[in-house]
Amino acid sequence: MEKFIACCGIDCASCDARKATLSNDQELRTKTAESWKVQFSADITPEMINCTGCREEGAKFSHCAECEIRNCARLKGFQTCAECSELEHCTIIGNILQFVPDALANLKSLN
Repeated sequence: MEKFIACCGIDCASCDARKATLSNDQELRTKTAESWKVQFSADITPEMINCTGCREEGAKFSHCAECEIRNCARLKGFQTCAECSELEHCTIIGNILQFVPDALANLKSLN
Protein backbone atom coordinates (compact mmCIF):
# COMPACT_ATOMS: atom_id res chain seq x y z
CA MET A 1 0.00 0.00 0.00
CA GLU A 2 1.21 3.47 -0.89
CA LYS A 3 2.19 5.75 1.97
CA PHE A 4 1.59 9.48 1.85
CA ILE A 5 3.14 11.02 4.95
CA ALA A 6 1.80 14.21 6.54
CA CYS A 7 4.04 16.80 8.22
CA CYS A 8 3.52 14.98 11.54
CA GLY A 9 4.08 11.46 10.24
CA ILE A 10 0.47 10.31 9.95
CA ASP A 11 -0.06 8.23 6.81
CA CYS A 12 -2.62 10.25 4.82
CA ALA A 13 -3.03 7.39 2.33
CA SER A 14 -4.75 5.36 5.06
CA CYS A 15 -6.75 8.29 6.49
CA ASP A 16 -10.51 7.92 6.20
CA ALA A 17 -10.97 11.68 5.77
CA ARG A 18 -8.73 11.68 2.70
CA LYS A 19 -10.36 8.52 1.35
CA ALA A 20 -13.82 10.04 1.78
CA THR A 21 -12.74 13.26 0.09
CA LEU A 22 -11.11 11.60 -2.91
CA SER A 23 -14.05 9.22 -3.47
CA ASN A 24 -16.73 11.73 -2.39
CA ASP A 25 -18.09 9.07 -0.04
CA GLN A 26 -20.71 10.64 2.23
CA GLU A 27 -21.18 7.44 4.24
CA LEU A 28 -17.46 7.33 5.06
CA ARG A 29 -17.53 11.04 5.98
CA THR A 30 -20.36 10.38 8.43
CA LYS A 31 -18.63 7.32 9.92
CA THR A 32 -15.35 9.23 10.26
CA ALA A 33 -17.01 12.23 11.89
CA GLU A 34 -18.71 10.00 14.46
CA SER A 35 -15.47 8.17 15.20
CA TRP A 36 -13.42 11.38 15.51
CA LYS A 37 -16.05 12.97 17.77
CA VAL A 38 -15.39 10.24 20.29
CA GLN A 39 -11.64 9.94 19.71
CA PHE A 40 -10.90 13.68 19.93
CA SER A 41 -13.81 14.81 22.16
CA ALA A 42 -14.69 17.45 19.59
CA ASP A 43 -17.75 18.57 17.68
CA ILE A 44 -16.95 17.17 14.24
CA THR A 45 -19.57 16.99 11.51
CA PRO A 46 -19.53 15.03 8.25
CA GLU A 47 -19.28 18.36 6.38
CA MET A 48 -15.92 18.93 8.07
CA ILE A 49 -14.51 15.68 6.72
CA ASN A 50 -12.79 17.02 3.61
CA CYS A 51 -9.04 16.74 3.25
CA THR A 52 -6.58 15.84 0.51
CA GLY A 53 -3.64 15.82 2.91
CA CYS A 54 -1.80 18.65 4.62
CA ARG A 55 1.01 18.65 2.06
CA GLU A 56 -1.24 18.49 -1.01
CA GLU A 57 -3.21 21.14 -2.86
CA GLY A 58 -6.93 21.02 -2.25
CA ALA A 59 -9.28 20.67 0.68
CA LYS A 60 -7.93 20.62 4.21
CA PHE A 61 -9.52 19.41 7.41
CA SER A 62 -10.41 22.49 9.47
CA HIS A 63 -7.70 21.75 12.04
CA CYS A 64 -4.92 22.03 9.41
CA ALA A 65 -5.04 25.84 9.45
CA GLU A 66 -4.28 25.90 13.18
CA CYS A 67 -2.12 22.78 13.41
CA GLU A 68 1.00 23.71 15.37
CA ILE A 69 2.94 20.84 13.83
CA ARG A 70 2.14 21.80 10.24
CA ASN A 71 2.73 25.49 10.94
CA CYS A 72 6.09 24.79 12.61
CA ALA A 73 7.29 22.61 9.73
CA ARG A 74 6.22 25.21 7.16
CA LEU A 75 7.86 28.03 9.15
CA LYS A 76 11.14 26.09 9.16
CA GLY A 77 10.80 25.31 5.43
CA PHE A 78 10.41 21.57 6.03
CA GLN A 79 8.15 19.19 4.12
CA THR A 80 7.79 17.03 7.24
CA CYS A 81 9.10 16.88 10.78
CA ALA A 82 11.54 14.19 9.59
CA GLU A 83 13.83 17.04 8.50
CA CYS A 84 13.98 18.52 12.01
CA SER A 85 16.86 17.66 14.34
CA GLU A 86 14.51 18.06 17.34
CA LEU A 87 12.04 15.42 16.14
CA GLU A 88 12.29 12.93 18.99
CA HIS A 89 12.41 15.58 21.72
CA CYS A 90 9.89 18.07 20.31
CA THR A 91 6.99 19.01 22.55
CA ILE A 92 4.91 20.20 19.59
CA ILE A 93 4.77 16.79 17.88
CA GLY A 94 4.90 14.82 21.13
CA ASN A 95 1.16 14.13 21.39
CA ILE A 96 0.94 12.71 17.90
CA LEU A 97 3.93 10.47 18.51
CA GLN A 98 2.38 9.32 21.80
CA PHE A 99 -1.03 8.46 20.32
CA VAL A 100 0.06 7.41 16.81
CA PRO A 101 3.25 5.37 17.29
CA ASP A 102 3.50 4.63 13.57
CA ALA A 103 3.97 8.36 12.92
CA LEU A 104 7.57 8.33 14.18
CA ALA A 105 8.41 5.25 12.13
CA ASN A 106 6.82 6.86 9.07
CA LEU A 107 8.91 10.00 9.54
CA LYS A 108 12.11 8.03 10.08
CA SER A 109 11.42 6.05 6.89
CA LEU A 110 11.64 9.29 4.90
CA ASN A 111 15.33 9.78 5.71
